[in-house]
Amino acid sequence: MKKSRNSKNLREIRGTLLILLTAFISGMNIVINKFFVVKIDPLVFTASRALLIGIVFFLISLYVSKSTKKHFKKTSWTKLILIGIIGGSFAFWLFFEGLKLTTAGRAAFIHKTLPIYAVIFAFVFLKEKISKKYLIALTIMLLGLLLIELSKLSLNVRIGDLLVLSATILWAIENTLAKKVMTKKESNWIVTFSRMFFGSLILFAIIFLVGKTNILLSLNIQQISYIAISATLLLLYVLTWYWGLKYINLSKASTILLLSPVISLILGMIWLSETVLIPQLIGSILILIGAYVVTKTKSESRILGI
Repeated sequence: MKKSRNSKNLREIRGTLLILLTAFISGMNIVINKFFVVKIDPLVFTASRALLIGIVFFLISLYVSKSTKKHFKKTSWTKLILIGIIGGSFAFWLFFEGLKLTTAGRAAFIHKTLPIYAVIFAFVFLKEKISKKYLIALTIMLLGLLLIELSKLSLNVRIGDLLVLSATILWAIENTLAKKVMTKKESNWIVTFSRMFFGSLILFAIIFLVGKTNILLSLNIQQISYIAISATLLLLYVLTWYWGLKYINLSKASTILLLSPVISLILGMIWLSETVLIPQLIGSILILIGAYVVTKTKSESRILGI
């Protein structure tokens, strides 16, 4: 009994640390992207990154399968393909189409509301336990996010906002499905491969259908280099995200990601000498307080024994 409890605590710590690392990578990625002024079609950019990462995770999956002598689980490939279609293709497509019709700041804020939908789906479909203390912490963190992004927001709703919101909800659905698959003992490596590889195939099909093949074939060295750098960062992001999600609740994992704007502010001050406004400082403190509470929350299910 004691051994089982220790094992569960170790999984909780491991998962929490991995998702904290995901949040750091996400925050760092936002700042690093400010160093690049390379113009690439968003659809071509996303599809190329996804294909490269999908291939890498396919090779990792094969290696893990052979080294551990564990064959791939008999998880329905329909679910794995759905993960790729929902989160790896259509969500990205909607997000970038929405980005054309709204501002980057508004899109970033809407995307950061993902924990709201993830918590709802996790409660309903994954039967995760959501405590009052956790909900208070999440509310504090969302208030902090609002203060950080306040200067970039306005009250008028644009069609682009709705497209970005649709993409965010799709990512929450995909994360719920991914967590469900992993509770059935499917490898996080296979789930990551499915999300990126199958998603990239759909995106390349869209590129072909909308007549952007010439853009793909005319990429220059500078653009290819940027795709490679960005793909490396995204690879680290999805690696730590799905690996961490394997060990802890989706509700907890998605909420920890709200730390990324705080990390972006700190790195922006250090690397770019950016100024932090008072509302952003207060918002950062609120997020850090909420994150501390969330990281101390145990991943539990409303169903006994899970």
